[in-house]
Amino acid sequence: MNYLTNFLNFTTMTPASRFAFLFFLILGYHSAYAQRHENAMGTLFDDHWKFSPGDPKAAAETTFDDKAWRNIDLPHDWSIEGSPGRQNPSKGPGGYFPTGIGWYRKTFQTPPSWKGKEISIFFEGVYMNAEVFINGHSLGIHPYGYTSFCYDLTPWLRWSAQNVIAVRVDNSQQINCRWYSGSGIYRHVRVAVKDPIHIDPWAVAITTPHATPDKATVDIDALLKNGGSSTADVVLFAKIIDPNHRVVASKEVSIWLPAKGESNVTSSIIVNKPSLWSVDSPCLYQLRLELTQNGKRKDEYSTTFGIRTIAFSPAHGFLLNGQPMKLYGGCVHHDNGCLGAAAFDRAEERRIQLLKAAGFNAVRTSHNPPSIAFLDACDHLGLLVIDEAFDGWRQAKNPYDYTRYFDEWWRRDLTSMVLRDRNHPSIIIWSVGNEILERKSPDAINTAKNLVSLVHRYDTTRPVTSAMTTWDKEWEIYDPLFAVQDLAGYNYQLFRAASDHERVPSRVIVQTESYPRDVFTNWNTIRQNSYLIGDFVWTAMDYLGESGIGKNNYPGEPDGQFWESEQFPWHGSYCGDIDLIGIRKPISHYRNILNNGTEKLYMAVREPKPDSGTIRETVWSVWPTWESWTWPGREGKDMEVEVYSKCPTVRLYLNDDLIGEKKCTLAEEYKASFTLPYSAGTLKAVGISPDGSEDSVTLRTANPPASIKLTPDRTRITADGQDLSFIQVELVDKHGTIDPNAARRLNVTIDGPARLAGAGNADMADTDSYAGPTRKAWHGKALVVIRSSHKPGKITVFVSSPGLPTNTITIHSILP
Repeated sequence: MNYLTNFLNFTTMTPASRFAFLFFLILGYHSAYAQRHENAMGTLFDDHWKFSPGDPKAAAETTFDDKAWRNIDLPHDWSIEGSPGRQNPSKGPGGYFPTGIGWYRKTFQTPPSWKGKEISIFFEGVYMNAEVFINGHSLGIHPYGYTSFCYDLTPWLRWSAQNVIAVRVDNSQQINCRWYSGSGIYRHVRVAVKDPIHIDPWAVAITTPHATPDKATVDIDALLKNGGSSTADVVLFAKIIDPNHRVVASKEVSIWLPAKGESNVTSSIIVNKPSLWSVDSPCLYQLRLELTQNGKRKDEYSTTFGIRTIAFSPAHGFLLNGQPMKLYGGCVHHDNGCLGAAAFDRAEERRIQLLKAAGFNAVRTSHNPPSIAFLDACDHLGLLVIDEAFDGWRQAKNPYDYTRYFDEWWRRDLTSMVLRDRNHPSIIIWSVGNEILERKSPDAINTAKNLVSLVHRYDTTRPVTSAMTTWDKEWEIYDPLFAVQDLAGYNYQLFRAASDHERVPSRVIVQTESYPRDVFTNWNTIRQNSYLIGDFVWTAMDYLGESGIGKNNYPGEPDGQFWESEQFPWHGSYCGDIDLIGIRKPISHYRNILNNGTEKLYMAVREPKPDSGTIRETVWSVWPTWESWTWPGREGKDMEVEVYSKCPTVRLYLNDDLIGEKKCTLAEEYKASFTLPYSAGTLKAVGISPDGSEDSVTLRTANPPASIKLTPDRTRITADGQDLSFIQVELVDKHGTIDPNAARRLNVTIDGPARLAGAGNADMADTDSYAGPTRKAWHGKALVVIRSSHKPGKITVFVSSPGLPTNTITIHSILP
């Protein structure tokens, strides 16, 4: 397939955009430093940028004076540096964060080794309306903030002077997104230096159409390009390297390249006794391509991939490597909590670790393509992915959203997603839309056909869906729209599945969104029906923006749903299984007990109704329930304790006195509830298995805080200006028990080669800046994130609070 000729037929593309699209793909990177900083698209170009908010005149020119601008390293989100404010035009959907216009500039020299090469710059994600300049020349504007793009720099580079890349980012027109988008160059930037004879990095496709534990077929499709004026005889060497770094298969192909032309190369390689990729054993192989001419290396390309097969059918459901499995999924947005939209590799990896630890085996990237680091983490940690392109098509959900650009840009943006992401084994489903408003229109069927067709043009190995819902009684009218897609994505409509299956028995259904409170019903329904392949809760993690979703309304607060009134100071969502700082909520433990066998017993306490009224739940909320037996002022008053377990019998003890014993079987939805008067002390739940063995969990009443406990996720980080350490902060009593009611002010200082990347808590109504060095604890907890510099050394983090002794933690930053 000639990707260049096929794709550049679109008449809407400007010359600059045509050339830009030739280079935009970047495929994977490894967690090791060298791989992270150098990959198929070139060298990381994140360091030593200048930034200024506002829209100064002539900022694109090389002569512009940017000395007063801030020195920054990418990734960067300027919105998170401000505080949520009622006056900010992003309003509730954007979390009330500031937006606006900002400029970035980077000055660099062109080394002599670049002469005669093709130089391109790759932007993984810029939100939004990014206009890129090189030495004052505009290369083009990329509107969509979630897809990757690239431009050729070669014609405008200066070889005897400094060069300036300038980027104008315009996120001023609000509201343009239904959730927090962030603002700026929030993902990586890279520069690639290519010989005129090279491998096109966005046109390498790896598939494994046949794979068993005995033998696998690896199909490789690559596009070779010759930018020179002479024909070229070249040799392409392909090596497949296993997880133990051994070459297990190889092949070489001789190719003739026409002058100023290209050639497509397709090759099949057999791998014997492969290690198959799965969620429990995410084995990754590496493909290395080397292109030579007369024995001299002209280019090389490397990426990871997984050997695995996927299949979908109503009779057998979803099969991974021939084995049936249900998708226990969650939806996520792209922000990293207190870091905003900035897609640090470590932050993205941590999110996947948190999802895996909570028992999820799948994630939906609602409602846009994620970062490459996110997908790489899914690959090497074993998390299945629905990769989603758009929130809408032609009918707007907000005044300035993507619908303004859809007709001109959907082909380029959808192609960008598929070509960039298709070699990730974690991706099993493509999604081309979410709750499309024009779904009742016949035109929507044609649009869906075009979207599905374009995806299958570049990837025939995965099914395509979109997430559908209805807010009225009409449903069967969408059958023609479902029919042009490979899978049916249901948002909150699983109750229709049985009748739908009778009407359309060929339909394979995945619930792409569900309410948190419906966890048992969804789990029980899906496990009994092969044509239902899984459920994705809204959401797996709390997120910024879409303010007030998941909120419970207390006495004195306005009643109603989040879309019915302004929710400030709430600036985010609280419907996640995992909160904004990475702490699992009780609903997460219950979900995991239902889905998996990794957790046997959990106990939590329902928050009592206030004396002055009641707590009013909203659509995406659950009753506030806490891992706490510290309820001052409730002495002698009834409290309700919930125990989750698949042990058939559970018992509850308070201060070693038996409160009661209850069944906890499928009939009870694996949940037992006990009511008892509150008394301080130790609450213990015991689960009794059929063989008589016991498991137990305890909650202890906390005394007032006596110290600050600091727990870093890592004490060694890399001195590359990119690495992070996430430090959990807990206010504990003299026995080490967290005080779940503590809300003390915390102050952070850092000594050594690092800086504060962010600080936060899980309280969506706390409007302190996430970029500031002070933050209140919420329910006794907070989070501090530090970012390495380019210097190695000892980093000391101090956390203090009035009336408590200051605590410190040491982090070591080491050279890569």
